[in-house]
Amino acid sequence: MKWLRRKSTIVVAVSLASLLVVAGSLRNIASSRTYQFFGTLVDRVETDDRVVALTFDDGPDPAGTRQVLDLLEAEGVPATFFLMGRDLAAHPELGKKIAEAGHEIGNHTFNHQRMIGVSSATVAKEIEDTDAEIRKTGYQGTVNFRPPNGKKLFALPRYLERHDRTTVMWDVEPDSAGSPTAQEISQQTLEETTPGSIILLHPMYGSRDQTRQALKPIIVGLKERGYRFLTVSALLAGR
Repeated sequence: MKWLRRKSTIVVAVSLASLLVVAGSLRNIASSRTYQFFGTLVDRVETDDRVVALTFDDGPDPAGTRQVLDLLEAEGVPATFFLMGRDLAAHPELGKKIAEAGHEIGNHTFNHQRMIGVSSATVAKEIEDTDAEIRKTGYQGTVNFRPPNGKKLFALPRYLERHDRTTVMWDVEPDSAGSPTAQEISQQTLEETTPGSIILLHPMYGSRDQTRQALKPIIVGLKERGYRFLTVSALLAGR
């Protein structure tokens, strides 16, 4: 009997350890910039050309959208805006300004919830409601998708695969963690950017003044290094 109890304890311990390993692996996959279970994911493009995609997440928001658009126009730079459906619904005039300026608009879900452990119906609603708001801006181009916080696992990639949508991640992310200064944001971006990079910035909201201040040094610095700016779709088309 003691042997049986010991054997049972070992089986339980091994099972728990296996579950922890699986859970850890799934967590890593959910956060991976370079892999998902289904469909197409890109975090950068392999190229020898000095081209990059400048992308902005969240918004549009009155605190930063116009300032960003004015700078992009002054510098002659196209960008890709991954926008949220609820912010587009709240500020439709800003979405129209982004579209009218000729920038690319991507889908960043309606409510910016983490798309892990959600139903297929929730995924569909988050994406399709945002698509509808994007089309109201007048934008007619390809609508790529970026998951909030880069999180994806089963239901989201499956939906995107079935609808021939690309998951766009990034390989340069200077302002997501902590509270970096404008100088730190621009310096990290210039140091980490390589040909084919997809740069992620969050300049829209009022709390993101440091990112907005960093944007011009980033653009000027990359131009001085011989880089050209493309939208995400244009960058992917060159693969």
